[in-house]
Amino acid sequence: MKDPRFPELTSRQIATLKEYGVIESYGEPTRIFTLGDLQYDFFVVMAGEVTIEDPYNDDKLIVAHQKNEFTGDSGMLSNRGAQFHAVAQPNTCVLRITPKRLKEAIAKHSDISDVLLNAFLLRQETVLSEFVGGIKLVGSGTSKETYAIRDFMEKNHLWYNFFDVDTSEEARELLKNFGLTSNDLPILINSDAKVCQNPSLEELARYSGVLMDFEDKVFDLLVIGAGPAGLAASVYAASEGLSVVTIDSKAPGGQAGKSSKIENYLGFPTGISGSDLANRAYVQAQKFGCNISIPHKAESIEHAGSHFIVKATNKTIRTRAVMAATGANYRQLPVDNIEKYEGSGVFYSATGMNAAACKNELVGVIGGGNSAGQAALFLADHAKEVHVILRGGDLGAKMSDYLVQRIEAAENIFVHLYAEVVELKGRYYLESVVLRKGDEEHVEKSITNLFTFIGAKPCTEWLQGLVETDERGFICTGPGIKEEKLHACDIFRERKPQSLETSIPGFFAVGDVRKGSVKRVASAVGEGSMAVSQVHQFLSEIKKTEEAV
Repeated sequence: MKDPRFPELTSRQIATLKEYGVIESYGEPTRIFTLGDLQYDFFVVMAGEVTIEDPYNDDKLIVAHQKNEFTGDSGMLSNRGAQFHAVAQPNTCVLRITPKRLKEAIAKHSDISDVLLNAFLLRQETVLSEFVGGIKLVGSGTSKETYAIRDFMEKNHLWYNFFDVDTSEEARELLKNFGLTSNDLPILINSDAKVCQNPSLEELARYSGVLMDFEDKVFDLLVIGAGPAGLAASVYAASEGLSVVTIDSKAPGGQAGKSSKIENYLGFPTGISGSDLANRAYVQAQKFGCNISIPHKAESIEHAGSHFIVKATNKTIRTRAVMAATGANYRQLPVDNIEKYEGSGVFYSATGMNAAACKNELVGVIGGGNSAGQAALFLADHAKEVHVILRGGDLGAKMSDYLVQRIEAAENIFVHLYAEVVELKGRYYLESVVLRKGDEEHVEKSITNLFTFIGAKPCTEWLQGLVETDERGFICTGPGIKEEKLHACDIFRERKPQSLETSIPGFFAVGDVRKGSVKRVASAVGEGSMAVSQVHQFLSEIKKTEEAV
């Protein structure tokens, strides 16, 4: 049976792709792309053989692409660097296609798109799960700075190898070889042995190609936030021909991306992790031509009449319409020294990286929503004990029933009702927590990893009062906005705001950041996709106004 990671294109598909590229022949062994190359080309083997070689393991052969097979992975749709070397063997003929032209072909030809994207996703999954290599990260497993880098890499599906100086002799040898000390940590080392000390996330993103440059023009739509709502809007808007750019300050997925397993999302009876769902949507949006750049954090916005101007991290973006999908962040635990332990014992998501650190440990999960329930069940497969801590007296008040039943049935999950964390202890990292039960009883538990999923604070600081929000900061939308709060303009003199439109025409809000939203993945996806039709209406109104002038 043919390996689905390495399918063959049909003669008809290759004939179609020839319109997008050029034929090249090689008489001698020739490297056609190199590890780390950005914007590297796509190749279809017409005759001969192209080998993919692993430079991290003495150029070990990974696969030899034969006639009608092709190179590449999902990183080609963004600006991510090549992960291996590719060598055209003697007497090989290939069809070479640039990434820009490849995206055009994928957008126009569904049969080619299906074959390529399925193979790309499977290849990426294989690299991340089965290969040791990628960027070397050297740091402490209990360091807040190191955790931030690892978290960014995990959530953006970047290939890396972590060396923990607390437990690995190899990590300490690496430091010695480069003449560095623990004070220089964390450090990144690329395949050329170039060292980057304590990099910012922006430096890491630009180096890996996650942070993209895009045209300086007026876009039809800027989507701010790449959670389920923002990604859905990106997919639908780009697929309908709008020029779209999407930015996010961290990674695709939003709050849903932090869920270890989502089982109540339509169409996935066995569940899907939030990270996988986000990654597939991320690739899907790029398939239709959406520009997605991470990390770009919206810092301010102004309305310039005919368009909006958004200042993001080192970038100014002009757009006719804006969609706020910035979501909400979990609130900090109200404990005095909480910042000390963030990233070194206190976390706001539960991923595979966290699970490894929880093996045979006591773990705490604070919160009563679905995210807390999913985290507790996921961590219970690795931890010795999981303690769910809830201020109220009913676990099922905000949590889906299927999660409640599984938590109650799990032998190593213990639920503490009417309880709250009042103190965190540990010299360098979290070693124990103190719980207050009821009014007086205090209990200390040796919890070394505490996951908190409490409250929701909307990410709206960047708005600076431009649009109407409620008393908690959630964005108001729809015809119910008070007349005196609406922007004075011709459009709103003719009609009320659409259901997902704010107090300024052309500015939309979807997902958790919107007042009155339902905090579910399916709802967020629905809002993001539905809002695109409202964007179309607004853009048609703008066009009529411009034509009249």
